[in-house]
Amino acid sequence: MLKQFTKYVSQNMLGMLGMSLYILADTYFISKAVGSNGITALNLVLPLYNLIFAIGAMIGVGSAIRFVIERGKKNPDADGYFFHALICAFFISLIFVFIGIFLPDKLVALLGGDAEIIQTGTSYTRIFMCFSPFFMWNHICNAFVRNDKNPSIAMAATLFSSLFNIVFDYILMFPLGLAMKGAALATGFSPVVGILICCIHFFSRKSTIKLIPVLPSIKKLIYSCQVGVSAFVGEISSGVITVTFNMIILNLAGNTGVAAYGVVANTSLVAVALFNGIAQGSQPLISRSYGRGEEQNVRSLLKMALTTALGLGFLLMIFIFFSAPAVTAVFNSEHDLQLAAYADSGLRLYFIGFLFAGINIVGTAALSAVESVKYAFCASISRGFVATIFFAFVLSACFKMTGIWLAFPAAEFATMFITLSGLLCFTKQKGGMYHAKD
Repeated sequence: MLKQFTKYVSQNMLGMLGMSLYILADTYFISKAVGSNGITALNLVLPLYNLIFAIGAMIGVGSAIRFVIERGKKNPDADGYFFHALICAFFISLIFVFIGIFLPDKLVALLGGDAEIIQTGTSYTRIFMCFSPFFMWNHICNAFVRNDKNPSIAMAATLFSSLFNIVFDYILMFPLGLAMKGAALATGFSPVVGILICCIHFFSRKSTIKLIPVLPSIKKLIYSCQVGVSAFVGEISSGVITVTFNMIILNLAGNTGVAAYGVVANTSLVAVALFNGIAQGSQPLISRSYGRGEEQNVRSLLKMALTTALGLGFLLMIFIFFSAPAVTAVFNSEHDLQLAAYADSGLRLYFIGFLFAGINIVGTAALSAVESVKYAFCASISRGFVATIFFAFVLSACFKMTGIWLAFPAAEFATMFITLSGLLCFTKQKGGMYHAKD
């Protein structure tokens, strides 16, 4: 079990790290090509990425969990989950495509952009939103490949799509001189690469995934999304935090403050990606053991996942404490002293939250994997919406920018009690799995 856990988690952490790197690459290259206005525009539209990714992750992870559990129960309907996930994601993505084509400038303005930022960010927003179907399909394909016992291909798909994005970021933005449009095109085509690599598994003899056409069903979609909600909130929480913080920071420190938060937010994406790697790496193993009624294996996997998350959170906090100025300098090409002061302080305070966020990210994924929907939903909603927004407004009113940075640790700490309560409730159950009930 430890060998399997190490394989799945390490490969998924590497894959998720690669996925987060293309956001950092966008930030870095945009800071070089466009300056702080480009970072501000990117940070304002970043929640749109989070929303698109979150929907794809919820449908993908939720459908893949149902696929594994229903197959464990020998349910013949299990084979229809893959096609159903793809077709539902396509119809939902059309909403984003429509907005991207016809309303990108109004969307940037709605997110807080002034006239200068709207001019900078409109073309970027229009282009990447037109690729919404591919972003969602990439999440779905990756989740099914991972749950079909092939984490190596899932990792390769994520890493090579990220590498493609980074390389073409540079080519399109600098030699070809496309600036923000180039960054958007590189980002848009990167999930296509990921999907093509996932197809290596789908067409292999090892694959048990079948593309069986089924009619879209809202009931089936909701049934899948129930156990995918933690994946949704794991992605969307960054967007909600970003929107809330952007609005507050614009009033407290203007565009410079938002640019500083862009440094903090984009750096934190790497940390979140690592924890998502633990969560997504352990989830197939937990779901498989749960589907077979192997309660002791489920508990062992939970212990390994949470211990790994806690250790990683501590290491990240220590690293950022000593290296915050160096991290800020990478994105501060104009050497703005005020931006550096905000970002250095923000990184150190914000990253305290990952001591608790790791437990929440991994814990809610585990709760979804064992169909503990109520606790997974409550913890996810708390960290992604309720607690974060509450502490952002309260602490910023009391401590200004320092309060903004402390809102994330406070929200994750409060949510941790919900997550641990759910895990404790599950581990105390005896014979609580469906095999035992049968």
